[in-house]
Amino acid sequence: MIVMKAVRTAKGDVGIEDFRGKLRLRMPRTIEQTGKQIYLSTGLDANEINRRRVATVANKIEEDILTGNLDITLNRYRELLESYRQPQLSLVKPICPESDVMALWLKYCEYMRPQIASTTYQRDYARKYHNHINALPTKDLNQAIAIRDHLLTHLTPNAAKRVLTYLKACCSWAKSSGIITNNPFTGMAEDIKLLKKESDAIDPFSLVEMRIIISAFEETKPHYAPFVKFLFWTGCRTGEAIALQWRHISHDCSQIIFAESYDSQLNIRKGTKTGKTRKFPCNQQVQALLLSIRPDQPDPNQTVFTSPTGGIINNSKFSNQVWKGCKSGKKTYKGVIQKLLESGEIERYRCPYNTRHTFITLMLEQGLTITAVSKLVGNSPEIILSHYAGNTVPLKLPEL
Repeated sequence: MIVMKAVRTAKGDVGIEDFRGKLRLRMPRTIEQTGKQIYLSTGLDANEINRRRVATVANKIEEDILTGNLDITLNRYRELLESYRQPQLSLVKPICPESDVMALWLKYCEYMRPQIASTTYQRDYARKYHNHINALPTKDLNQAIAIRDHLLTHLTPNAAKRVLTYLKACCSWAKSSGIITNNPFTGMAEDIKLLKKESDAIDPFSLVEMRIIISAFEETKPHYAPFVKFLFWTGCRTGEAIALQWRHISHDCSQIIFAESYDSQLNIRKGTKTGKTRKFPCNQQVQALLLSIRPDQPDPNQTVFTSPTGGIINNSKFSNQVWKGCKSGKKTYKGVIQKLLESGEIERYRCPYNTRHTFITLMLEQGLTITAVSKLVGNSPEIILSHYAGNTVPLKLPEL
């Protein structure tokens, strides 16, 4: 048995071992009251790329031990390992591998996989951009101009620009790795100029609209009313609210720790968008909301906001069926926002994510500094300044 990473102390270090050709994690004895040694099998072959993958899980476990958030069932970490055990994209060697775009993309995906969130890999690298590249009529690197023209013809300018950006990154890696000598996609994405649409601008709800929406949910969809209030009153990302568990909230509900997000499309938990954990101090409004729905003895791993059946909220279903309204088969869902639009109580449709825009805008209008708001919502001050502060127009100008 070869030990890849020795356990230095008994306080919280996780060992990575090669056991019979497979990697396994050795847990600190302190996590088991009996002091019994616990191992977590990964099912992954003992090779360099898998060691890097397993190391990310080991680091996550160590972090959870230090912060008191360890999942003693280890199920959370098994799910992370499961994402690495899913079938990988097969590498098909072409006759001229250095000129085959798909072959380069597959190799680039394997290079990037240990470095990015599993959700990002599955959604973007293994699906979206893989499918775009696979659909190209030519995959010859020497036909880069033809590839660009095909993308511009069959995709929106924004989508074409994104695909070309990823192809450029892929070929930059291939060039630095000595696989190709030239990156033909350099500058192509930058040459595509996108017209800024009105819908791309930050479009928050007004304070009056926010209150109308909350009242409508209280009257027609009371189960989701606390969830909608929380989105408006904290400005967190929708996935962060869905992932929130009682262990993330202090006993008196005076502080929240946003540490995770939930991807409803891939049904997986992950870190926040920035990869950073942030503390959120609750005002009396948010504290009272959380106290009103907090069980007497909450299960630390129970989600705070649930679907009507008690399960985790599906973001797509909430957005389409509850918020906006839609038709699904023979069933028609009348969304809360659609009803308000029809009654003229709000002017135009905006998606649930605009609750975040609303919070940020209102906090700036209330005089909070850009730095303070950025810490509350997990954006950089530069993003707050460029996307929000510049778009905040006072309703009444001061006298000169």
